[in-house]
Amino acid sequence: MSFKFVLSRSFVRSTNKPTQQLLNNMARRNASAAIKKPTIPYLEDNSVGPMLRYQKSLPKLPVPALKDTLEKYLKSVRPLVSSEEYAKTEAAVAEFQKPGGIGEELQKRLLAKANNPNVINWLEDWWNEVAYFGYRDPIVVYVSYFFAYKDDKIRRNPATRAAAITTAALEFRRQVINQQLEPEYSKGLPLCMDSYKFMFNACRYPSKPSDYEVTFDPATNNHITIIRKNKIFILDLVKDGIQLSTAEIESQLQKIYELAGNTKDPPIGVLTTENRDNWTEYRKMFLAADPKHEQLLKKIESSMFALCLDDSSPITVDEISRACLAGDGRNRYFDKSLQFIVFENGKAGFNGEHSSMDGTPTSRLNDFVCNVIANNKVDHGSPNVRSGLPVPQQLHFNLTSEVLSAISKAEKNYDDHIAKHDLRVLAYEGYGKNVIKKLGASPDAYVQMIIQLAYYKMYGTNKATYESAQTRKFQHGRTEVCRTVSVDSVNWVKAMEDQKVPIEVKAELGYKAINAHVKYMAEAVEGRGCDRHLFGLRMSLKSNEKKPTIFTDPAYAKSTHWNLSTSQLSSEYFQGYGWGEVVPDGL
Repeated sequence: MSFKFVLSRSFVRSTNKPTQQLLNNMARRNASAAIKKPTIPYLEDNSVGPMLRYQKSLPKLPVPALKDTLEKYLKSVRPLVSSEEYAKTEAAVAEFQKPGGIGEELQKRLLAKANNPNVINWLEDWWNEVAYFGYRDPIVVYVSYFFAYKDDKIRRNPATRAAAITTAALEFRRQVINQQLEPEYSKGLPLCMDSYKFMFNACRYPSKPSDYEVTFDPATNNHITIIRKNKIFILDLVKDGIQLSTAEIESQLQKIYELAGNTKDPPIGVLTTENRDNWTEYRKMFLAADPKHEQLLKKIESSMFALCLDDSSPITVDEISRACLAGDGRNRYFDKSLQFIVFENGKAGFNGEHSSMDGTPTSRLNDFVCNVIANNKVDHGSPNVRSGLPVPQQLHFNLTSEVLSAISKAEKNYDDHIAKHDLRVLAYEGYGKNVIKKLGASPDAYVQMIIQLAYYKMYGTNKATYESAQTRKFQHGRTEVCRTVSVDSVNWVKAMEDQKVPIEVKAELGYKAINAHVKYMAEAVEGRGCDRHLFGLRMSLKSNEKKPTIFTDPAYAKSTHWNLSTSQLSSEYFQGYGWGEVVPDGL
């Protein structure tokens, strides 16, 4: 089950007296901790474009001190386990960190890898393998994510809106491949832009025991994949060396609507929703069914991105969000890094494949697309359509009985899989981030505490909660975990449910919980969380070595069983974004 919480307004509409009193007390009691900013020298490399000019100067992901990580781990585990369980965890940690023990040895190995001049990021290969490419469950819901766009009041026609989205995405692509895109910054420091190479002309390939990512030459692959009625079309966007204008793209899309007709083909794309091992075998079968299939699939895989023209008309934000995250699974090709989705009623959104690229780069892409369209900042080209535009190429496959059987099985598996999930969007309009900031609180930490309170109200307990903290200030950095549940957060939610606790005490405990979260997040983005370090230590074990008790201790499994998986992105052009739960009993 998936939920999305949107804190969408910056005003107070209606607040009851106790709540208003609590807000006032919180404002008076603010004691937010100052975050010390790191000072790291950056040199510009003028031999490359602006996008990568700081890349070589970015620091490498650090390896935290073993003592610091274990202290942080114990502190984070305490609110999740009983006193008896915690005593066992303390003993396991003490055994792990004793002088001359296995902990010190694993730390030495990890430091040796981190200090190897040929290793850019000590975490990268392990994390990409275990968290993404080696992951065998379907990527739909469990790996992929979505953005649901707000309505375009000018472009109600789906072909018109799809054409504008395509033109805007092409402009962003131009800046990426020419390295003219300005780097992203956080607290004045540039972030790693390496993952942008996986944005366009990229595709995930199914394979055993592990998938892999393939990128294609952007200079020779100027086509996009368009899927309509489960039929797959290839549309070249350059004619005589000139990119198609928005009007020309719209004209071509109208042709595709006509060519697709009203009947649906067997959905090749649904095979990408399968368990990765199943999809690996189905792909081999599909390639063996006809010699031309390899080149046809390569056309899809090498395309700049996929454009899915759905025949459904979702109305509510819930419906749009579900359709963007998963839909019926047929009119998609989920291995593509980027899928823009336009519905019959002109509503639109996006689905991203997560394995090589996190949400911040694609959030920037999608925000750019919506921004330049809404503010008329994109060059749509001539309104005149040139004559002689090539007819969009429909890909025709030899669907043998074996392939059709695989498609049928994939459809059933997908429908069963999706039926076990739900998604709801809550757009809260009582007050928003500006009010929270006036109270001297972090909006992100504030909402995280609200989520903890809601979970406690529903289930009477608090469970391990993951908030993504980006570590892109480091070379090839991706994410670290900010562990949301703390002793302070649990004390606060329990106080909030206890009518005997004075409101002033609730406010004080609320600020303490918020500030604890802010502190943990600040350390996590500096690469000083405990999860990735513990993961690196575990991966440093040799195959013939016994796993230390710290990793077999039930508290380790409990504290990494993410019942709540959360993250925070913002764009004024999105009305929803999200992803699926990461554990079977999760939200």
